[in-house]
Amino acid sequence: MAFPTALLEELRARTRLTTLIGRKVPLDGSGRHAKGCCPFLGEKMPSFYVYEDVFHCFGCGEHGDAISFVMLTEFAARALVWPFRQRRGHCIRAFP
Repeated sequence: MAFPTALLEELRARTRLTTLIGRKVPLDGSGRHAKGCCPFLGEKMPSFYVYEDVFHCFGCGEHGDAISFVMLTEFAARALVWPFRQRRGHCIRAFP
């Protein structure tokens, strides 16, 4: 399902990226950006940087904005579980 470009732009403009990512990743402020451990890499030393409108991991190379972060963290997890839910033949309540 494609969303209108105007809607996506409005969501990006209204979302503070450090607040959104900070819900999943502990971030430390550092000048004009925040940094933390990459949620995709499972690292111990921070290489994940959050700027005003984008994030970038210098460890794994993942890069994006608020929309792509939600897609990577939320929808990727659901996509992994979905085939198992279908095989069981009934609804498994894996996500609230």
